[in-house]
Amino acid sequence: MSKKFASQGDLEEKQVSFEQLADGVYAYTAEGDPNTGIIIGDDGVMVIDAQATPQMAQDVIRRIREVTDKPIRYLVLSHYHAVRVLGASAYRPEQIIASQATYDLIVERGQQDFESEVGRFPRLFRGVDSIPGLTWPTIAFDTSMTLWLGGRRVELMHLGRGHTKGDIVAWLPDERILFSGDLVEFGATPYTGDAYLRDWPATLDRLQALGAHKLVPGRGDALQTPEQVEQAIAGTRDFLTSLFDSVRRGREAGKPLGEVYRETYQALEPRFGDWVIFDHCLPFDVTRAYDESGDHPDPRIWTAERDTEMWHSLQQQV
Repeated sequence: MSKKFASQGDLEEKQVSFEQLADGVYAYTAEGDPNTGIIIGDDGVMVIDAQATPQMAQDVIRRIREVTDKPIRYLVLSHYHAVRVLGASAYRPEQIIASQATYDLIVERGQQDFESEVGRFPRLFRGVDSIPGLTWPTIAFDTSMTLWLGGRRVELMHLGRGHTKGDIVAWLPDERILFSGDLVEFGATPYTGDAYLRDWPATLDRLQALGAHKLVPGRGDALQTPEQVEQAIAGTRDFLTSLFDSVRRGREAGKPLGEVYRETYQALEPRFGDWVIFDHCLPFDVTRAYDESGDHPDPRIWTAERDTEMWHSLQQQV
C-alpha cells in the first residue's frame, strides 16, 4: 500500500478515448480519470462535467470541434467537486447548470474543496494556474429540469443523495443513454468522502429504474450495453454496502477509526483492490462511513490540513 499522500505519486498520463454512443452523443473517458459527456443537438452542444482546469478542458473542446462547429450552449455540473467543475471557463457556455444543493455546497465548501483536491491528486489539475476561480452555476434547480437542444430532449434529474447531496444525472429518454456522474463508477473505486452512504443505494435504485441501455459513469469505460450498465450499477452498490456495513459493525463494537480502517481494508481489498484509485479513496471512504455511522449525518468539510492529518494517521494502520 502506498504511503505517499493520496495520489501525489500517480504521475502516469492516461489514454483518452472519445467514443460515439449514438448520433451526436459522445463519451470522453481516460482509463479511470474523470469522464466528460457531450450531447450535440440541432442548435448547440451540451457538455456534462468540465474537467479540472481550463487547460485540461481544451482537449475536450478540441475533440468536440472535430465533430461539430455548433456553439457550446450548456455546461452541466453533475456535482460540485473541483475535479469536475473548475475547467468550466474554457467552454464559455451560455449557461452553467447544477442542482440547488450543488450551488449551496459551492457556497459552503467550494474553496476548501478546491485546495483539498489539488493537494490530493495534482496530475488531474494540469495547468492549475489557468483556473480563474470557483465555478458558479447560472441556473440551479431542485429536482428536475428539461432542456431541448432543438429536437433533442435532455432530462436533468436530482434522484437523491449519494456521492454528494447534490448529484444530478443527464438522461436522454429517446436514446436511453444516461450520464450518471459519480453516482455510478465502472472498474473505479467510488469516492465517498462527501457521501450519504445510507441514501446512496436507494438513489441507485431510482437511477436503475430509468432502464438505461448505455451509460457514461463518473469514472471508467463508457458502457454500451444494458448488461454492462447493470454490472456497473451492481458493482457500485456492492462496494458501497460492503464498505458501510464493515465500518458500521466496527463502530458499533466500539473500535477506533484506525482499527476499523485496517479491518475494512483487509475485507474489501480482495474484491475491489484492483479498481482504479482504491488506495487513494479508501481512507476518505472509511472516515466518512465512520462519521455517518456515528455523530455526523452530514459530511464534514475536508480541508488540506484535515486531509493530510487523516491520511498519515490511517496509513500507519495497514
